[in-house]
Amino acid sequence: MLRYVIRRLLLTIPTLFLVATIVFVLLRLVPGDMVDTVMARLAVLGGTVDRAALERAFGLDAPLHVQYVRWWGDLLLRGSLGISMNSGQPVVPLILGRLPVTIELGLLAMAVSVAIGLPVGIYSALRQDTAGDFAGRSLAILFVAAPSFWVATLVILYASLWWGWSPPLELVPLVRDPIGNLRMFILPAFILGMVMAGTTMRMTRTMVLEVLRQDFIRTAYAKGLRERLVVVGHALKNALIPVVTIVGSDLTVLIGGAVIIESIFALPGTGRLMVDALKVRDYALVSGVNLVFAVAVVAANLLVDLSYAFLDPRVRYR
Repeated sequence: MLRYVIRRLLLTIPTLFLVATIVFVLLRLVPGDMVDTVMARLAVLGGTVDRAALERAFGLDAPLHVQYVRWWGDLLLRGSLGISMNSGQPVVPLILGRLPVTIELGLLAMAVSVAIGLPVGIYSALRQDTAGDFAGRSLAILFVAAPSFWVATLVILYASLWWGWSPPLELVPLVRDPIGNLRMFILPAFILGMVMAGTTMRMTRTMVLEVLRQDFIRTAYAKGLRERLVVVGHALKNALIPVVTIVGSDLTVLIGGAVIIESIFALPGTGRLMVDALKVRDYALVSGVNLVFAVAVVAANLLVDLSYAFLDPRVRYR
C-alpha cells in the first residue's frame, strides 16, 4: 500500500506541472492584461500613467519565459505563489482566507448529493419498473438536465419577486452562528449538489441492479435472509465501487459550480475570488487558485483509489 501511495504521489508532480504550465500560458494568450485594466480605470477618472512603468511594477516587462521561470522559482524556493497585481497582497494568504468557504460549500453539496442519490438509486433498483422507480429516474434526469447556474438565477429572481428575499451579502461565520451559517449555505449547496445527485442516482440504480442479479445474492435470499440485510450487507458494498468513482470525480463539478454559485450567492470563496481575478487579469492570483484546485482534484482521485481496497477485499495495492 505504501509503495502504491508513493508512486501515485510521484505521478502527481508531472500532472501539476502540466496544469500550471497550461494555465500560465493560456492566461497570457488572452487579449488584455492588468496594465490595460489599470489604464482603463485611470482613463475614466481622467488620469494618465506611463505604461512601461506599470509593466515594470507588475513584472510584465520581461519575456514570457523569464516570467515563467520567476513564477516557478518563487513557488519551489520560497513556497510563494506571487503577489496579487490587483491588491498587492501575497496570493497564498488570499487563497487560504477564502478556502474555508469553498470547502464548506463543497462538503454540504456532496452531502446533499449522497443523501439524495444513494437512497433514491437503491429504492429504484429494488422496485424496478414501478411508479417509484419511474419517479426516481425522472428526478435524476431533471437534476442532470437543469444547469445549476440557471436554477440558482431562477431561485433568486422569483424569491425576490414573491417573498422579497435576497442572499445575505455578509458571511455569517460558522463558529459565531452555526444556524445562521447553515441557512446561508444550504440553498446554494442544494442547488450545487443537484447535478451530482442525479448522476449518483443513475449509477447507484444501475450497479445495484447488476449486483442483485448475481448468484450470491440469490443464495442469500434462498437462505431466508431479510431484504434489508441482503441489500446492505451484501449487495450495496459490492455495488459502491463505481458509485464512489463517480462521487470522487464530481469534485471537478463542485469546483466548476462553486465558481458560478459563489458569485451568484455572494459567497466569499475561492471560486468568487478567481472570477474577480479574471475580471482584472490578475495573473498571479488566477494561476494560484487553479493550482490549488488541481491539487484538490489529484488528492480526491488518490483517496477514491485507496477506498477501493476497503470496499472490495479483492483489491490489493503493491
